[in-house]
Amino acid sequence: MFTDMDYELEEDKLGIPTVPGTISLKKDAQNLIGISIGGGAQYCPCLYIVQVFDNTPAALEGTLAAGDEITGVNGKPVKGKTKVEVAKMIQAVQGEAMIHYNKLHADPKQGKSLDIVLKKVKHRLVENMSSGTADALGLSRAILCNDGLVKRLEELEKTAELYKGLMEHTKRLLRAFFELSQTHRAFGDVFSVIGVREPQAAASEAFVKFAEAHRNMEKYGIQLLKTIKPMLHDLNTYLHKAIPDTKLTIRKYLDVKFEYLSYCLKVKEMDDEEYSCIAMGEPMYRVGTGNYEYRLVLRCRQEARTRFAKMRKDVLEKIELLDQKHVQDIVFQLQRFVSGMSRYYDECYAVLKDADVFPIEVDLSRTMINYGSQSCSFTEEEEEEEGGGSEEQDGGAGKQAENGAEKLIDDF
Repeated sequence: MFTDMDYELEEDKLGIPTVPGTISLKKDAQNLIGISIGGGAQYCPCLYIVQVFDNTPAALEGTLAAGDEITGVNGKPVKGKTKVEVAKMIQAVQGEAMIHYNKLHADPKQGKSLDIVLKKVKHRLVENMSSGTADALGLSRAILCNDGLVKRLEELEKTAELYKGLMEHTKRLLRAFFELSQTHRAFGDVFSVIGVREPQAAASEAFVKFAEAHRNMEKYGIQLLKTIKPMLHDLNTYLHKAIPDTKLTIRKYLDVKFEYLSYCLKVKEMDDEEYSCIAMGEPMYRVGTGNYEYRLVLRCRQEARTRFAKMRKDVLEKIELLDQKHVQDIVFQLQRFVSGMSRYYDECYAVLKDADVFPIEVDLSRTMINYGSQSCSFTEEEEEEEGGGSEEQDGGAGKQAENGAEKLIDDF
């Protein structure tokens, strides 16, 4: 056990400066200011703040922090008192408590030791283990396995796969409709040439009308492409900007979480070490000289917890917005896709219905199809050629007309 003489030991501040100050805190409805106290007689020469609780007068005011030393309450010094006695002094004050303190101006980097870094690595490894593997290695993952944001990250991966599939399908669809529109244009050009060169007025008008129908279908196809193509841009933005940005935020959140958990584990280890020394009645240097190392870790834990809480809030908001955008975007894209396809098919059906020109009546004996330097004409004199009746001649003329059309298509 320590004697009174032990309090005369020089404090080992680890090079951390302290600045005195005083603050008045108005108590809440439960007669509390919102701090927990550590240290004090009979083992530590000073009393310090272990934790500042959320949404309490001390937290809302913001001056006091974990690791700060309490030197007095309402003008009365607390040197040599136990933490229970100091807590009763604060409770005895009604309305507003005046706290005298020494502010610990600690650099968080000073508390980020190799031990903390190794603990972060351990937490990161345990996070990706199954419960069975962690148990077999003697590692506990109970503090990690209930983190819903990790599951949300897995859901985000599935959403990304969905959008990849939508993009691939949209690209194939655009390619197919572009090729289809090119086919319509080719048909339009071929039938237009046939119509223009056809000497029979009725047949010429029918071919031209049918050609115009195919050219209109090409225009409708291009309009459909212009309607659907923005889907690729929107999906690409979501897939390659929104989702990666959110995943990066979640990874940053996990890093902050692992750091906070590392400081929690460090505090627990130091508490266990202190309780063990007390149980065995052995003095402990860091406790007897002001426990500055422990107070530094307390401060680092508080700041890590603040970053963790803020990051978690940001991630939850970002995921919520992303989920809303995902639902709204999917609905919008599907509506645009379905309405575009519906309009395209309605317009194609209408134009083909209007261009119902079949059967086209063509007198093959008077048909003339010209292309290139060749000219094919069929006259009454040719009907009297040797070895063929009118049926045979008509068949020959039809064959030549068919070959001419095929040649035009091939040339196109």
